[in-house]
Amino acid sequence: MERQTSLQVNRLIVCLCLLLAVGCSSNSLVDVNLEIPENNWTYAKNVKAVIEVKDSSVAYNLAFKMRNTSDYRYSNIYILMRLKGTSLSKSTRYQFQLANGDGQWLGKGSGDLYSNTFYLLKNFRFPSKGKYELAIEQNMRDNPLLGISDVGLTVAPAN
Repeated sequence: MERQTSLQVNRLIVCLCLLLAVGCSSNSLVDVNLEIPENNWTYAKNVKAVIEVKDSSVAYNLAFKMRNTSDYRYSNIYILMRLKGTSLSKSTRYQFQLANGDGQWLGKGSGDLYSNTFYLLKNFRFPSKGKYELAIEQNMRDNPLLGISDVGLTVAPAN
């Protein structure tokens, strides 16, 4: 009797763990983060991701994520996005605002670290099935760019 109760408890724990794992899974196609050594983002340190598109009728949101420290000297950032695949080659320069005119940071803050997420492409449909490479590089005059702790990319189905 005691052994049967123990087996039931073990099964319940396994089921709960499986439900928790499934419930916490993301629907993102890509979610990558790159830590920037010593908070110095150089031109050569690109964040890259390979996207495998299985259904070209699905729309996706492509986003750039960044965390900066209060040591970052500017109120904005310029980045270059490159998206390449068998039937696509796209390069776009973006400018994103990081602080108000009075110097107040716009991102979510914790201590002296501020997080931002910026959309690169919304409701974007890849032209065909296949693999695509998405790369982001910083495009400011400073090299290295001081005060950037990490950068990342997210590609998720548009809702």
